[in-house]
Amino acid sequence: MKILVTGGAGFIGSYVCEALLRQGHEVIVLDNLDPQIHGPDAHWPAYMPDGTENHIGDVRDRELLRSLLARSDAVIHLAAAVGVGQSMYKIEHYCSVSVIGTAILLEEMIPLRQQIKKLIVASSMSIYGEGAYRDAEGQIVCPASRSISQLKEGRWEPNDALGRPLTPIPTPETKPLKPDSIYAVNKRDQEEMCLAFGRAYGIPSVALRMFNVYGARQALSNPYTGVVAIFCSCLMQNRSLIVFEDGEQRRDFVHVEDVARAYVLALENDGADGLSLNLGSGQSVSVNEIAKLLAAAMGKPCRPEIAGKYRDGDIRHCFADVSLIKEKLGWVPHYEFQSGIGTVLRWVLSQTDVKAMGDSYAELKALGLLK
Repeated sequence: MKILVTGGAGFIGSYVCEALLRQGHEVIVLDNLDPQIHGPDAHWPAYMPDGTENHIGDVRDRELLRSLLARSDAVIHLAAAVGVGQSMYKIEHYCSVSVIGTAILLEEMIPLRQQIKKLIVASSMSIYGEGAYRDAEGQIVCPASRSISQLKEGRWEPNDALGRPLTPIPTPETKPLKPDSIYAVNKRDQEEMCLAFGRAYGIPSVALRMFNVYGARQALSNPYTGVVAIFCSCLMQNRSLIVFEDGEQRRDFVHVEDVARAYVLALENDGADGLSLNLGSGQSVSVNEIAKLLAAAMGKPCRPEIAGKYRDGDIRHCFADVSLIKEKLGWVPHYEFQSGIGTVLRWVLSQTDVKAMGDSYAELKALGLLK
């Protein structure tokens, strides 16, 4: 098939394009080469695989979308404004790119509804808000967002109504959604719009709720990228690693090559049609563990600066229950975090021109989003 990949020149998109090409598909890429990700004088990234048809443009450009969709058999929609913290103050930009961009894409697909065979949208674990927990009686519970008063007192862990501690467990797709940031609201909207559109027009549609994706090619100069890339950049520049709260918050890190395989499986199989699926490793690791592992691997002193502060929109624990994607697509992760991080470090250490990362800490503090 000929696949249109929006946001295809990004970190995740480039691996998805490679995986599609390996399967014999033709790939059309639309990407705006956002300067925050690709640099101020961005050219088409050198890491893009040979064989893609590349177009620089905005996902909100109707005429360009119309021309690319006319030659496409399926769409993988990765284009979005990325970054939880930044979404809380660049609200119009995030909503415009992610939500309006998706709306325009869907409208332009309507005349081609007989032609488009599959729509896959990149969703996010952030739409859950807090993950799932088990209480003292062994019941599964979905706690509300932590209160401001609790966070101000440095009581980071969610508790039940009686103040008893909760135990985090893998989060299933059935957990109610409670997005705690503008970014998360946008990702929920993208997911629900695409699935509703697919049902209405008979286009098989899939939403992949990605957890924390890591791997080579992740932007090292973008202060709103993932924590692995941020820590690697800081270590290369001998800067302290700023850790929010107490660093014991746990996340699920899934390797980008495993992610790319999932997109191809969702495209080529019908088992996930109409569904939202978790795309994670099923394992969890704390921020402190990441800092120590990366510092040791890079031969750097581990100097985490435990800020004891919190960011509006952050959650405490969330990691994936991946039983559904295994059942529906036969997908299993090939990389464990301990081994997968080696692919990141080999790439990081090969980078000779890592530009200084912007100070997101100062930006968030100035705007009152860092407490």
